[in-house]
Amino acid sequence: MELLDGKKISQQIKDEIKHTVSIRNKKGLKIPHLAAVLVGNDGASLTYVGSKVRSCDQVGFKSSLIQFKDSISEEYLLLKIKELNNDDTLDGYIVQLPLPKHINEEKILLSIDPKKDVDGFHPTNFGRMALEMESFIPATPSGIMEMLKRYKLRISGKHCVVIGRSHIVGRPISILMSQKGEPGNATVTLAHSRTNNLEQITQKADIIISALGIPNFLKGNMVKKGVIIIDVGITRVTDENNPKGYVIKGDVDFEDVSKKSSFITPVPGGVGPMTIAMLLKNTLISCERKDS
Repeated sequence: MELLDGKKISQQIKDEIKHTVSIRNKKGLKIPHLAAVLVGNDGASLTYVGSKVRSCDQVGFKSSLIQFKDSISEEYLLLKIKELNNDDTLDGYIVQLPLPKHINEEKILLSIDPKKDVDGFHPTNFGRMALEMESFIPATPSGIMEMLKRYKLRISGKHCVVIGRSHIVGRPISILMSQKGEPGNATVTLAHSRTNNLEQITQKADIIISALGIPNFLKGNMVKKGVIIIDVGITRVTDENNPKGYVIKGDVDFEDVSKKSSFITPVPGGVGPMTIAMLLKNTLISCERKDS
């Protein structure tokens, strides 16, 4: 069993981005600028946004944190997003989810300019990705593909089971894994909460990508020997013995499944760091598009 070390690979990507930014700086070109919109004071969201801002600093990006009280109206938030769309100093921005219940998330995401949608959530980017056209690919699926590529894992012809059909991870990664090229050309089964006999399906899989959000869901008896495991799950589980009061758990029972896997991502330190690295990469791409 070999660990797919997302922390190590993401640092390589950050170092490459930092080098590119340094060259841009010397040439007098624009420095990439990423903004994060945060509504409310959700603990997990604050942590995620904080790590994204720190990552910007590490690679030499400009970053802005735009924070609003959770009582903000949908109308006012839409007005602010319009301002961000028209701000030429910004190369990309993200709206941290979840949003308060009185705000329609879909309406907000649709209002983001696709050219600044570095999260890759806008239908324009999703559609272009599905058609294998130039687009911003959602950061988590993009990070998974980059990890497979850098570990030189051959995917062509393999049976890949994706568990979870979210628009953020499950659906896009199922499309990317089946596209032409390397990594890619896999035969993909997209499973979800209504899938019958899931265990029988996962037992035949060469690759399993789990993005379900249920801690320790995937057990050793559900996989075959030599399987490649990508665990996208990040769930806070209460733990009174931990100083933070919680531990981070993935979808995969690591201790059980790792005994049978050839490659496996840890949680934390697997897919999570890759997501942030690819968000930075999308921002750099957005900035470079303005050069010509």
